This record gives sequence, C-alpha cells and structure tokens, in this order.
Amino acid sequence: MSKLKHAASVPHTDATIAELRADRYFAVEYLKSALEELDNPDHRAVGLLALRDVAEAYGGLATVAQEAGVTREALYRALSPSGNPTLKTLLAVLHAVGMRLSVVPAEPTPVHG
Repeated sequence: MSKLKHAASVPHTDATIAELRADRYFAVEYLKSALEELDNPDHRAVGLLALRDVAEAYGGLATVAQEAGVTREALYRALSPSGNPTLKTLLAVLHAVGMRLSVVPAEPTPVHG
C-alpha cells in the first residue's frame, strides 16, 4: 500500500484571515455582508465569527481586546457562535480594527415624486 504525499494545505480560517489582512476592501465587504446576518437569530453566529476573523486579521484578539477595553477572554466569549456582545463592545471592536457601524434601509425605499 503506497502512501500518497499531499501538499500542505492551509486551514480555511487561516486562509480567510490572510486574505482579510491582505485586502482591506475585501475585509470591509466581508464584514458588512456577515453583519447583515445579525438580524436573523438563526444566523447571528455568522456575523460574530466574521468580526472575530477581522479582529484576528487586524491585530489579533489580544491586541484588539486591549484596544477595545475588554479582556481577551471576554472578547472570545462575545465573538463566539453563542456570543452576545454589548453595543459598547461591538463599537469598540470595530473601532479597534479601523471600522465603524453604519445603517442602511432594510428595504429599498420607494421614490416619491
């Protein structure tokens, strides 16, 4: 029985973090798309995990936690699949990675004329 040698692969999360780090525009769009899932309780983890990926890409969780004024452990909990960060924590983390919260209409608004 022969053993096949496979090229080393990069875990999905590591590859995502590397891409987020390399392309700021991608990071913004990635996070914007994922944070839209916060509206859906069944998909809320997607937004939190995306914010965690961005935090890893832009300083690492320990550094981002320090800049956000929370403990690393509290940040891990807040950005876990079952996390429930406060608005203060969410805003502080976004600020620490050089982003801010924005609001858009949920549905296109009709043109009044």
